[in-house]
Amino acid sequence: MDFAPSSPSPGAASTKIVVAGGFGVGKTTLVGAVSEIVPLRTEALVTNESSGVDDLAATPLKSTTTVAMDFGRITLGDDLVLYLFGTPGQRRFWFMWDDLIRGAIGAVVIVDTERLDEAFAAIDYFEAKGLPFIVAVNEFDGARRFPVEEVREALALPLDTPVMTIDARDRGSAKAALVRVTEYALERVTGRHASVPQH
Repeated sequence: MDFAPSSPSPGAASTKIVVAGGFGVGKTTLVGAVSEIVPLRTEALVTNESSGVDDLAATPLKSTTTVAMDFGRITLGDDLVLYLFGTPGQRRFWFMWDDLIRGAIGAVVIVDTERLDEAFAAIDYFEAKGLPFIVAVNEFDGARRFPVEEVREALALPLDTPVMTIDARDRGSAKAALVRVTEYALERVTGRHASVPQH
């Protein structure tokens, strides 16, 4: 499955995928890497006012943060347009998640192995909502690498929840995550769960 021209046909169907995860895990980067349009970003500078509110210890070089959402679009073939909505990562903006997931077929939860504990809230949220999701381990430069089954075990994920590694900066890698969550959502709809974990 590859990208089509950026002007979808008038009869093209559209669907929505949510990109979620903790603060600074690569949500904005992934949306920007795959979007065929200039992504809409609602970012604000990280200021002194966020001290004590947002935990910046693990991302000291991060100077901006998403305060509402990221938005991008991909045309897949002549008959399908994917709209991407990246969620804000900080807890104080999570009240917007209910609106962002409305109408979504699935979600990509991006995780950083250095901060796996930040993934639990997003995973719990999508499990509670019954929205199909996959876990995408963003392999940051210099970060320790772990087999996906160890990540699955650490996050206590069911065997049928896909876990894969990605580089959120790479268009092909990011696209593979979107294709996988689309496939998984279709499997859930048709009742066909994968019998083995996806890598």
